[in-house]
Amino acid sequence: MARQPPLPWAHAAFLLLLLQLGGAIEIPMDRPSEPLHPSSSPPHSQGRSEASIQNELTQPPTITKQSVKDHIVDPRDNILIECEAKGNPAPSFHWTRNSRFFNIAKDPRVSMRRRSGTLVIDFRSGGRPEEYEGEYQCFARNKFGTALSNKIRLQVSKSPLWPKENLDPVVVQEGAPLTLQCNPPPGLPSPVIFWMSSSMEPIAQDKRVSQGHHGDLYFSNVLLQDMQTDYSCNARFHFTHTIQQKNPFTLKVLTNHPYNDSSLRNHPDMYSARGVAERTPSFMYPQGTSSSQMVLRGMDLLLECIASGVPTPDIAWYKKGGDLPSDKAKFENFNKALRITNVSEEDSGEYFCLASNKMGSIRHTISVRVKAAPYWLDEPKNLILAPGEDGRLVCRASGNPKPTVQWMVNGEPLQSAPPNPNREVAGDTIIFRDTQVSSRAVYQCNTSNEHGYLLANAFVSVLDVPPRMLSPRNQLIRVILYNRTRLDCPFFGSPIPTLRWFKNGQGSNLDGGNYHVYENGSLEIKMIRKEDQGIYTCVATNILGKAENQVRLEVKDPTRIFRMPEDQVVQRGTTVQLECRVKHDPSLRLTVSWLKDDEPLYVGNRMKKEDDSLTIFGVAERDQGSYTCVASTELDQDLAKAHLTVLADQTAPTNRLAALPKGRPDRPRDLELTDLAERSVRLTWIPGDDNNSPITGYVVQFEEDQFQPGVWHDHSKFPGSVNSAVLQLSPYVNYQFRVIAINEVGSSHPSLPSERYRTSGAPPESNPSDVKGEGTRKNNMEITWTPMNATSAFGPNLRYIVKWRRRETRETWNNVTVWGSRHVVGQTPVYVPYEIRVQAENDFGKGPEPDTVIGYSGEDLPSAPRRFRVRQPSLETVNLEWDHPEHPNGILTGYTLKYVAFNGTKLGKQMVENFSPNQTKFSVQRSDPVSRFRFTLSARTQVGSGEAVTEESPAPPNEAYTNNQADIATQGWFIGLMCAIALLVLILLIVCFIKRSRGGKYPVREKKDVPLGPEDPKEEDGSFDYSDEDNKPLQGSQTSLDGTIKQQESDDSLVDYGEGGEGQFNEDGSFIGQYTVKKDKEETEGNESSEATSPVNAIYSLA
Repeated sequence: MARQPPLPWAHAAFLLLLLQLGGAIEIPMDRPSEPLHPSSSPPHSQGRSEASIQNELTQPPTITKQSVKDHIVDPRDNILIECEAKGNPAPSFHWTRNSRFFNIAKDPRVSMRRRSGTLVIDFRSGGRPEEYEGEYQCFARNKFGTALSNKIRLQVSKSPLWPKENLDPVVVQEGAPLTLQCNPPPGLPSPVIFWMSSSMEPIAQDKRVSQGHHGDLYFSNVLLQDMQTDYSCNARFHFTHTIQQKNPFTLKVLTNHPYNDSSLRNHPDMYSARGVAERTPSFMYPQGTSSSQMVLRGMDLLLECIASGVPTPDIAWYKKGGDLPSDKAKFENFNKALRITNVSEEDSGEYFCLASNKMGSIRHTISVRVKAAPYWLDEPKNLILAPGEDGRLVCRASGNPKPTVQWMVNGEPLQSAPPNPNREVAGDTIIFRDTQVSSRAVYQCNTSNEHGYLLANAFVSVLDVPPRMLSPRNQLIRVILYNRTRLDCPFFGSPIPTLRWFKNGQGSNLDGGNYHVYENGSLEIKMIRKEDQGIYTCVATNILGKAENQVRLEVKDPTRIFRMPEDQVVQRGTTVQLECRVKHDPSLRLTVSWLKDDEPLYVGNRMKKEDDSLTIFGVAERDQGSYTCVASTELDQDLAKAHLTVLADQTAPTNRLAALPKGRPDRPRDLELTDLAERSVRLTWIPGDDNNSPITGYVVQFEEDQFQPGVWHDHSKFPGSVNSAVLQLSPYVNYQFRVIAINEVGSSHPSLPSERYRTSGAPPESNPSDVKGEGTRKNNMEITWTPMNATSAFGPNLRYIVKWRRRETRETWNNVTVWGSRHVVGQTPVYVPYEIRVQAENDFGKGPEPDTVIGYSGEDLPSAPRRFRVRQPSLETVNLEWDHPEHPNGILTGYTLKYVAFNGTKLGKQMVENFSPNQTKFSVQRSDPVSRFRFTLSARTQVGSGEAVTEESPAPPNEAYTNNQADIATQGWFIGLMCAIALLVLILLIVCFIKRSRGGKYPVREKKDVPLGPEDPKEEDGSFDYSDEDNKPLQGSQTSLDGTIKQQESDDSLVDYGEGGEGQFNEDGSFIGQYTVKKDKEETEGNESSEATSPVNAIYSLA
């Protein structure tokens, strides 16, 4: 059963909590209509106590109700500006309008409600509401301070008429986009816009035709059917409940297909069928490729993209660098609008909408900036202090831009207030030291930025009150065994009293274990046992005295149905009896009632109800159904249900269970713990109804309240014939058990839990499992393990002794005590093995010696693979071999090979191969005999790929020749050069032929007679070497590398040997002319020329 309902004075139990939070002191005066617990106290003693305290306590004013900051009113009604406040003595009120005192007495239309600061402006006798627009502020004052309302901006609602205008028909080509602008008159608040025809029919909207959030109507593309109606923009104004209608637009659609054939609307390519050209999307709103938008924190962000195009584009939304917030984002207006509710700073960023059809796509980027009006981080709370105490008021707010903070006291700036030596202002905090009664006041904190402001009132009240109990004395609380209950002890005092609970006058304070004391002083007993019965005393104490009260607790046995009604199948006209025998606490009054089909049963003259049974005489078909026995006392109740089946024929059923529906068993009940031992306990339970399917087994579960409170674990299983078992227990576990019954249909609901039983403690008998050491960075090692559960902790303060050292170094063990399930060792070398031990320990001692496990520090990138070799055994294959890196720096996970074919400056597509860590060979097949390969190889660990090594395949044979063939032989300039060389060689052959046929006729200098000129060709020994042999080159000539012949300075022209000075060739190439005369002449003249005549010059003269 749930805990007992609160006492009639329980609403005052939160008073202490309010005091601790610095809330206003207020004694509640409303009392429940009837007591929830029997009490021997006079029924009105509590009310008198509360009233007397309230009359004694003083309190500065507190604003309890006010109008909103932007207050828009209906001009047809009277104006009401609310301002309510409380305080002791009751506060008086006055107002300012536009920061000046508002004299209510001088205006007959303005009045103030009695015992309130609410303003009423009455226009029944005339007057214009607009005359009272402005900024109002309410002041509530008593002798202990002044509280302020927000500044209330009063505005009168406006619904101006639409200007009359004559609209010409809108002419548009079919398929073109169109925007019909609404431009509603400015209203206060803004009107709601919707489009209708002049006959008041709504305009059908879809992804082609839709209304933007500014009110304009957009056509992504116009169709001929759009001429069938006109379009009127309507504005609905909130306060006046009026609708203003704009003159309608009419459309004139120019088309290539003048017949509006309705069958084309379902055509798979409607636009082509109507002769409308398809177009890529373009944005109608917003325009351009980017825009920006600012939104305030906590508001809704609405982004809109409307696009034109043929066919009609689809709109999709994305956020750059992340996903749309699925819990706050929703799409509107046929995906043309994205709304993000309750915007926060993380919603800022760049969003883009993508408009696409089959012709293409475009996108628009919207940069969203989230600003924030001030919002509270720490709102100042009322401060109640005793004389001489210290305290502080904190006013901390955030916003974007960062808000400024201004302090006031009693409505005046703090700087102009009288100095107070006990008060110190430190930015957003006011500190009070050694507070006295004269420090009472109301402080205002105003924090603001360009987007708004927050105003908070917080009073400082100084009270000096000894402890006082607020509840009747000697209350009686009755509670059912094994239930949870709470004993309340409301009290008051200043300074705030401390509260302690005692039982039966014993000196030990009740807190911990089965008891828990809340901040407001209430004592909770988690599970009531027989020994918890007794008298409980609460004592409240402060420096001014103490007060106490007593509560008597009685523990009652639960009400249980030990013989439940059973399902029965009977013949019509027979008599049936349903048993219901109950066990209950004899001090409680028992009531047994019956339900039929979960409704109260009317007991007629065919039925007889006794204390332990229900008898039905002459059973009829209408008696068939479910019957529930309800046994209840004033504290608890128990239920049992059975099903009655009535047969119409005279044949009795041969198998009653076969004829009845089967179900899961009912939950076991009345769990009891006996034979309590150090490591075992006996658990007994009463089976529930099997619901026509025999119980085949039981599962016993346990829960402990230290490591995993509220989590149930399987403990053991027993056959269905057992309802009592000895359970083996672990040391230092606060056990609680429950039982689940099982049959062939399924499992029952768990039973109610048993009472708790805590075993004594012992040192751990095991150590944590799954101990690992792994690096999370290259210079650390994280040691983790699976923490031990409650049944293996064996004692309080379970902790773990973690030891580690470098493997095979024999260095001293490092150790640390850890309370969690991990420890990080820092400053470790890269990928080094460590020996690790983790040992459990509790307050009773250490666990057994732990096993040693091997862990490794963090990995790093590996070094480059060693001895990377590239071989080419044939023109078709390239073989690669390599060795493992010298420094793996971890566990190698494989190798990555990147290679690319190249031919001169031409590169092929890069290929990537990944190999296992054991593979050190690879072959590449060449696709052509010309290209080479450039290979880059790197090793990998789980950190990533390490340093790479690069090699190239060797050049294939005759590669230079092959490259020249491929690169030069096809060039035009090369072909021309070869032709020129061939022509020159032909001419040279002709010259050589002439030389051969005319050999011996050239003048030769006498070696002994003619001196050598400086430029005469000669051998190293000074002799001339003249020869007429064909296999020797001409003297004085030289063949260049490109195959051309260069002229030397010593060459003579053959022209000199002719008579006319002009030498000629015949058609057959023979020389024409006589040169013997000139030759003889030169011979007679001697060696007048320093240059010998060379026949090579004839080549140039003939050119």
